[in-house]
Amino acid sequence: MTTDDIQQRLQDALELDDLLVKVEGSHANITAVSEIFADMSRVKKQQTVYAPLKELIASGELHAVSIKTYTPTEWQREKKLAMLS
Repeated sequence: MTTDDIQQRLQDALELDDLLVKVEGSHANITAVSEIFADMSRVKKQQTVYAPLKELIASGELHAVSIKTYTPTEWQREKKLAMLS
């Protein structure tokens, strides 16, 4: 399992404007940006990103996943705040 594997699964399954994936061993940090997250609860957002990765998680290839989701507007604000700190 590589960063590219995870990115491809997520891009194929979801309409994402931006996607950042960092893999360290069997742990993945995922930042996904899309308007699809706009009216979702936090749990639904997590489930939406987890769904394309179920096989990797079930097989044990992917042990832990940290997910951050943003709408494009939230992502722009987050990037600006990161630049200020």
